[in-house]
Amino acid sequence: MAATAMEPSSSISFTSSHLSNPSPVVTNHHSPANLEAESLIKLSSNLEQLLTNPDCDYTDAEIIIVDEAQPVSVHRCVLAARSKFFLDLFKKDKESSGKSEKKPKYQMKDLLPYGNVGREAFLHFLNYIYTGRFKSFPIEVSTCVDSVCAHDSCKPAIDFAVELMYASHVFQMPELVSSFQRRLCNYVEKSLVENVIPILLVAFHCDLTQLLDQCIERVARSDLGRFCIEKELPSEVSEKIKQLRVKSVNVPEVVDKSLERAGKVLKALDSDDLELMKLLLSESDITLDQANGLHYAVAYSDPNVVIQVLDLNMADVNFRNSRGYTVLHIAAMRREPKIIISLIQKGANPSDFTFDGRSAVNICRRLTKPKDYYTKNSKKEPSKDRLCIDLLEREIRRNPLVSGDTPTCSHSMPEDLQMRLLYLEKRVGLAQLFFPAEADVAMQIANVEGTSECTGLVIPPPSNGTTGNLGQVDLNETPYVQTKRMLTRMEALMKTGKSFKELYFQPPFNSYSLTTRLTDWKPFNIAVETGRRYFPSCSEVLDEYMEQYMDEDIPDMSHPEKGSVKERRQKRMRYNELKNDVKKAYNKDKEAKIARSCLSDSSADSSLREALENPT
Repeated sequence: MAATAMEPSSSISFTSSHLSNPSPVVTNHHSPANLEAESLIKLSSNLEQLLTNPDCDYTDAEIIIVDEAQPVSVHRCVLAARSKFFLDLFKKDKESSGKSEKKPKYQMKDLLPYGNVGREAFLHFLNYIYTGRFKSFPIEVSTCVDSVCAHDSCKPAIDFAVELMYASHVFQMPELVSSFQRRLCNYVEKSLVENVIPILLVAFHCDLTQLLDQCIERVARSDLGRFCIEKELPSEVSEKIKQLRVKSVNVPEVVDKSLERAGKVLKALDSDDLELMKLLLSESDITLDQANGLHYAVAYSDPNVVIQVLDLNMADVNFRNSRGYTVLHIAAMRREPKIIISLIQKGANPSDFTFDGRSAVNICRRLTKPKDYYTKNSKKEPSKDRLCIDLLEREIRRNPLVSGDTPTCSHSMPEDLQMRLLYLEKRVGLAQLFFPAEADVAMQIANVEGTSECTGLVIPPPSNGTTGNLGQVDLNETPYVQTKRMLTRMEALMKTGKSFKELYFQPPFNSYSLTTRLTDWKPFNIAVETGRRYFPSCSEVLDEYMEQYMDEDIPDMSHPEKGSVKERRQKRMRYNELKNDVKKAYNKDKEAKIARSCLSDSSADSSLREALENPT
């Protein structure tokens, strides 16, 4: 819908499908037409009180919305005067039931043959029915909780417009149908293809030919999988999409045997028949990963079935499908906590990115409305949507450096990416405090000029033009450039671990160098998996410290004069405590390694060499 069409001051309309338009309003302040406009504005405001003022509750009917305990009370006379659908409905009920003192109740699911209209969308629709004026969408249900989202094409915005379209079409308000169709047409090209599916469905059910054709064309040229299309769309629509795809590549359709086998496996999952699924896999040359079976189960199967599939250990929980989505990305789209927990327990990586730079928690945020995020249920517990986000964020905080492929540049900056970069900055800051010489060498190899997030150092901008301080903000910097800058810096910081490892784990291999490197290896790169393997005690100390002071500055001993006397004393105490803990943990790790070496003197050199050559 065009932006001007939704402005309250742009027009005043009391039109309906069976009432005539009012006389046009002219601008002469003293003209009868202008007085009529003022009267209509006043009438509109008065009628709005029927919805908003509890003292004006003279309703005579109730509409019960699915999953809502409180029904919506309405005035039949107003609805009948504005909508032919309600006029016919109430007239028919009056003839069949006669006079009754009880308020008639109507189920929303019975009024709508398809789709669903929630409470907020229905109240928004009623506001237009009563007042004849458009209101802006309520942000608590038409935006997401991603702070960097423009909310011009995220899923909550689309869903709210789709619900209003269903209501406008079924309840026969043609001026609203036309307006919302324009809005949905604008969404189609800007949205992710999976978010186009609900728009396509409303266009199909409401016979909106122009919108339907636009959605079909958009899906046809996308990379959305065939089985997803067949699962979620009517057969005639999926067939049109299939034919468009064949026509676009100008290649005759051929039977793909592997695709057919994959389809049979997925049908077995549809029927929850895991024995049949295992039989089909054993008799064919495809695996569950090649069939995207776990992706499919996570998207459509019962959570208990997903757990059973995971227990078979037949699929890689971090396997990417052709669209670059891991199973956890699909689980984030579904927002089922039980599935997300099961995947994480099986080793799913929450820090993996899609090809366009989104993580699972970022996907989840873009799908979650503020109402669902901040409102607790009757048991004072968070909603499923909030719980899914919390689970993923907690897992990232617990192990922020376990990452998959570094994403390319996205047009938005996921918050968890900033969290990972901040964590890396602080880790390198600790290394600079305890082992400045070793840290400097490793950072030079990794082309990292410094980290001011942790130590408060003033670092000059790198030669490549990117800023070295995460805290510095350039107001002229676009989100695209910001993302690229942060990803470049994060990649460089992660290389410091590799560089430090190479300094201490490189040829030549002799008994002296082996002993020296193992015993003198400082816990600079404890966050890297190699460090966690060889120095578990040091890793635990720094993990606890990072978790405790993640939101604070790491003590800056390079500038002891900074801060008040009390602040300097507190920083020095924290620094000394951590230094002593690291030293004790380091000695503990060294003694454990020496003890293990003594148990196998005859094979020590060969086994150590193998471990050092293949640390992963």
